[in-house]
Amino acid sequence: MDIRSATIQDVDGMTILMEHLGYPTTVEKMKSRFELIDSREDYKTKIAFLNGKVVGMIGLMKGFYYEMDGCYIRIVAMVVHTDYRNNGIGRRLIEEAENYAREIGASGLVLNSGNRPERLKAHQFYKTLGYLEKSIGFVKKL
Repeated sequence: MDIRSATIQDVDGMTILMEHLGYPTTVEKMKSRFELIDSREDYKTKIAFLNGKVVGMIGLMKGFYYEMDGCYIRIVAMVVHTDYRNNGIGRRLIEEAENYAREIGASGLVLNSGNRPERLKAHQFYKTLGYLEKSIGFVKKL
């Protein structure tokens, strides 16, 4: 398995991964989103490949603290294709994010994971990697 920065040629695979994450979309919409994300210096998208197929991705965003000095990395998207889960791909993507955070001098990583029954395995995965349940998230649609 290889991991590299995502390119516009990966949009078809990323579209499939968004469906596996529970957010169905179209290739056209994913392309538009990715072009915007990819144009931002504080965003990074990494893709995991196996036998020429996109099997996982992680989307990262650099943020700055208000309450203290420094920066952090927020994992804004993390998904492994359902046919390839439990093969170490997610772990490798998280390691990639942690290495990037260290490279830029970030003091930590944060992520949100939906509070839905189908996300319980993901929650356990993050805990296994040393991530702590620390906050409650709130959302309001406008």
